Amino acid sequence: MTDLDAVQARMATVYGDRDRDRGVPATVAWLAEEVGELAKAARKGTRAEQLHELGDVLAWLASLANQLDCSLAEAFARYADGCPRCAATPCACPDPTPGAAP
Repeated sequence: MTDLDAVQARMATVYGDRDRDRGVPATVAWLAEEVGELAKAARKGTRAEQLHELGDVLAWLASLANQLDCSLAEAFARYADGCPRCAATPCACPDPTPGAAP
């Protein structure tokens, strides 16, 4: 499964009811926790740990997108033509400022 719409659909099928009951604030908290675990795995973890945490982050992100009634594919479309700031591929922007898109 590689299509973002399919990822979202799978998460809705497996966890949709639980996700709606949990709500957006709790889902954001879980997503933030998983991003922290991914950061640790990226720095010090094995490849298996990195893959595990990448999967968890993607799953929680898809869950959040479903609750917000947003499409990850639509959100990612801003990168379809390259960098959303300079429109180049690869990006030709000077070093990004904190908080800017990669």
